[in-house]
Amino acid sequence: MLVAVCLAAWSLLFAPTDARAEFTVCNQTLDVVNLAVGQQVESAFQTDGWWTIGANQCVNVIRDELSNRYVYIYATDVFGNAILSGSTDMCVERKRFTVRGIEECWQRGHIAARFFEVDTLDQARWTFFLTGRSP
Repeated sequence: MLVAVCLAAWSLLFAPTDARAEFTVCNQTLDVVNLAVGQQVESAFQTDGWWTIGANQCVNVIRDELSNRYVYIYATDVFGNAILSGSTDMCVERKRFTVRGIEECWQRGHIAARFFEVDTLDQARWTFFLTGRSP
């Protein structure tokens, strides 16, 4: 009996665990930020938002295994002013959203925003530190 208990404990202690892959954004500014994320999903780009991240807080914005080398992010302050933008045009909404496709945002009733491209180097996990200064 004791041997069975020890074996069970041993197998739980050293059992392989599923590695959690994710994309995390840490807000290292003194302000609350709103964050939108873009990535390729199947054969089209998709943008999702908004995550509200407090000062000195982190949020997992992609909880699934990273399947794309590049992830795109766009951040605003609480007044809607961009604090992180880049050169890749994608679509956002004023309220919580999921938008498939990045073409013709205005014509489809969305808002065009310039997302910053993050190179995750094909890693399974990636953390981006938002400092408020251009990376």
